[in-house]
Amino acid sequence: MAKDTEKLIRQLSLISYLMAERRPVTAQEIRRDVEGYSAMNEDAFARRFYADRSELEALRIYLSIEKPVDGLVEQETYSLAPENFHLPPIEFTDQELAALHTALQLLDGEFAYAEPLRLALQQISWGRPSPLSSPEQHTVALGITGSAGGHELSQRLAKIETAIFRRKTIVFDYYTMERGELGTRRVDAYQLLFQGGQFYLVGYSHERRAIRVFRLSRIRGKVGYATKAEHDFQRPADFDPRAYAGRIDWQFGDPVGTAEVWIGRRIAWQIERHFGRYGEMRAGGEDDGDRVFVTPYANARQLIAWVLGLGEHARIVGPPELADEMRERVELLARRHTGEPQIAAVTGAERAGADGAGPAAEGNGHHPDGAIRPERFARLVTLASILIDAGRAGRRIDARELRHSLKVSEQELREDISVLNLVNFGAGTYVLYAELGDDGMIEVEPEPYGDSFARPARLLPVEAKALVAAIDLIGEHIPEGSLTSVREKVVAALGEDPVHEGLQIAAPGGDDAEIAAVVSSAIAQRHMLSFEYYKENEDEFSTRTVEPYALINGREGWYVATFDPSRGDVRHFRLDRFKSAAVTAESFEPRPDVDPAADVDGWPRTGEVPASRRARVWISPERARWAREERTVTEELADGAVVVERGFASLRYLVRDVLKEAGDAVVLEPDDARAAVREAAEAIRTDIAPVTAA
Repeated sequence: MAKDTEKLIRQLSLISYLMAERRPVTAQEIRRDVEGYSAMNEDAFARRFYADRSELEALRIYLSIEKPVDGLVEQETYSLAPENFHLPPIEFTDQELAALHTALQLLDGEFAYAEPLRLALQQISWGRPSPLSSPEQHTVALGITGSAGGHELSQRLAKIETAIFRRKTIVFDYYTMERGELGTRRVDAYQLLFQGGQFYLVGYSHERRAIRVFRLSRIRGKVGYATKAEHDFQRPADFDPRAYAGRIDWQFGDPVGTAEVWIGRRIAWQIERHFGRYGEMRAGGEDDGDRVFVTPYANARQLIAWVLGLGEHARIVGPPELADEMRERVELLARRHTGEPQIAAVTGAERAGADGAGPAAEGNGHHPDGAIRPERFARLVTLASILIDAGRAGRRIDARELRHSLKVSEQELREDISVLNLVNFGAGTYVLYAELGDDGMIEVEPEPYGDSFARPARLLPVEAKALVAAIDLIGEHIPEGSLTSVREKVVAALGEDPVHEGLQIAAPGGDDAEIAAVVSSAIAQRHMLSFEYYKENEDEFSTRTVEPYALINGREGWYVATFDPSRGDVRHFRLDRFKSAAVTAESFEPRPDVDPAADVDGWPRTGEVPASRRARVWISPERARWAREERTVTEELADGAVVVERGFASLRYLVRDVLKEAGDAVVLEPDDARAAVREAAEAIRTDIAPVTAA
């Protein structure tokens, strides 16, 4: 029998024994009665028993130790309080269960933590039908699903997840985009962060002697442990993972200053609602509706790019050096779009990505293999509870359905049943006996001592992490009901927030809980939705009344998929552009020919909008590395620049997209698009000078 199997039988038998005795027991009693210990000598038993206790503690299963007054170790006694193993009952309302049904149905197979999520679901839905077996829902579709993104990235994610759990220092080669260099990194793994469709590692960099953030897709090759020690470090008590999920592009890195950005009254409401958390809004300008947005920044270019993307409605007014850099970039933008484009000679064709590891190598993450495997201990505990429950009810279990529920092979199921059949603590005190028959049905004989597994066990760290991360990934976008109350109840039952256990899901940019709640209500009630909408590309407001069908997330935020009677077609509207929204009294019957999730595999995942025209766009050598990572490169140029193609449906959309590159992108063709960018840059250049801070 493999050592790992022996260890699992030992640990499960120990739990069964302590729960059955319901009194403090001595180490000698444990050695005598618990399966796996009796054949050991005293030294071997002491080592194994200590190691087993440590592993159980790592799984948040704490044994109580009572020390004698005289301090003799051999007289210590051990017990396991029921609340240290069992999950407190969680009373979900029907609406909350409906929300879980939708959320977990969506993420099954589309989430890097899908397997531990399944086990968590088995535990929290104890005594009720599993949400994963509920009818398919159509009121939410996911473009961004929290998937790892390909086999190689899945392997890195799994290794780093284990390193965080075990407090291990890891070593890997990393491609630094800012410098375009490949180097070895030695990092204490603190936290995983999922943001904007990508996984990041937050950890202490030994090379930089500071906490740094590493994007997993930029790690090259395998991730290895730096030492063979059981633990390498303790995470600092003052480390707050939420701080790294609450930053925006221009705040990544060490702060270099505080910017003042004038915001015109036309979009001040939008900036305050969606970006206010990254700084503060103050009154400013001659118009009462104008505002000044004050925000710390670490990367000047990223902040300037964001401001330029707001067009004539925003300007940097301080500090002077930042305002000067913006003027220089606008001058560069106008100059590079004047006359015939001047570019270096072509040297090569399309490349997949930086160092050959861009999007083509990573895949789009739609059908990843299982990135995170739960501990087998968790699977065995869940299986034991299922078997005992069926045995006590006199039910036989269909092995095929059980394998599907737990996502295990027939061989794994047989091995797991064999392990559970051996869990005991002497004198015939077995937990259960199960047998898989030739007809594919499992017959279970529960033993009286199976009580310890007759109730759901508490969620182990990776299960809790998976459940709360799944809730955070979808947020307040379930028309069937709120996930906020579900999250609160789960955290209360666990006694702590799993966010602090190694995985943080960053809120999507431009999210709005109040607007989402109104839209969700309209979808759930099948009532028409009326809203005032800001069309960014046309810089105008419009009022629409539509039939809302589903919420869909994508790379740029959340959308509502609707049928617009005035246009006679399906339309998608971004929630962050809703100035206001209301559910009307008018109901509607869903149209059978409307499929709100039809586009989910397209632009929500790729970020490439439906296009009627194509533009050739030059990207500067300084930004070429990012272009290789994010887009398909059509030409490599001798000076390190690249040429990419972009689809666009309107000139204003393309102009706004190019402005956001802050002078590092130049339209080569078509000519009318090139001229439109030059005109926009010249208009911004004219407007910059008169604006001053309040």
